[in-house]
Amino acid sequence: MISTKLTELLGIDHPIVSAPMGSVSGARLATAVTRAGGLGLVGVSYGDASFIDEHVAATAEHGGVWGVGCVMFTFDERPGLWDKVLGYAPPVIALSFGDADQVRRYVASAAESGAQVVVQVHDTEQAAVALQSGASVLVAQGAEAGGHHKTQATLPLVPAVLDLTQGALPVVAAGGFADGRGLAAALALGADGVMMGTRFALTEESMGTAGFKTALVSGATADLVDTRSFDVVRGIPWDEMYTARSVSNAFTRTWTGRDAELAARRAEIEPEWTAAVARDDTGQRALFAGEVLDLVHDVRSAHSVVSDTVTEAETILRRLASQVTSAQ
Repeated sequence: MISTKLTELLGIDHPIVSAPMGSVSGARLATAVTRAGGLGLVGVSYGDASFIDEHVAATAEHGGVWGVGCVMFTFDERPGLWDKVLGYAPPVIALSFGDADQVRRYVASAAESGAQVVVQVHDTEQAAVALQSGASVLVAQGAEAGGHHKTQATLPLVPAVLDLTQGALPVVAAGGFADGRGLAAALALGADGVMMGTRFALTEESMGTAGFKTALVSGATADLVDTRSFDVVRGIPWDEMYTARSVSNAFTRTWTGRDAELAARRAEIEPEWTAAVARDDTGQRALFAGEVLDLVHDVRSAHSVVSDTVTEAETILRRLASQVTSAQ
């Protein structure tokens, strides 16, 4: 067992968090990760009331230490959903992608509900706001992450955030982690755990479709592209500082870099695109994945991902410790 400030704060066995990925991280995945000793998060950001009632309720029924992940700006646009989430009393609430005012408001509300509040940050300025707002845990997400991200790489970001926080709260590293080597590296940087997305997206319990999983397993890091095209076609008002990393396909090759034209033609294109997504057309749908794609070659159980990651990290840490010798 690897004990860190994260495991001690949350009362979990392993310093591993499954990312709250929209349309991927449902009740089954969150519950499986929690049962394996990590922290399982339900991604409710693009969900509606029925999704929350199904997946958050089901996760709550299983008990343990679990949580929900909420993209703050989307909750501002969906009145009533925040109160619905709080109604299920999640022990952990993970917040991401909000401005300073949203961070302060949502952290205060989540803390008032009794939850431990995790805030994802992408630079030290965001980290300072989250720290001052009373976050319980920070997730320092580097640019290697799948889906939405900024530009600073994980390796320099994590220690910069640690220097800022000075041990005041646990810091979790995200972006570029898929196995025990990554966990050991994050711990060596001083982080208290890792959040993994792509590795958990490719598990038996994830909500990812058959086409999605096949495309990612057969894909490579070289196939990835940063794009805003999926946000534009869906009409989701992401701040332009964020792009989303996806496996390149016909849709991204057609529309990446043509945001204004796609927005102007959205009424024409969106219905066809939505129908293609419903068919699981991997030439059109979003295939969000991180730069760990070269490291993930199979679909397996979430329990085995947690167990194998911890076992590998323990082996590496013991080996590294054995290499430290006293001066003669």
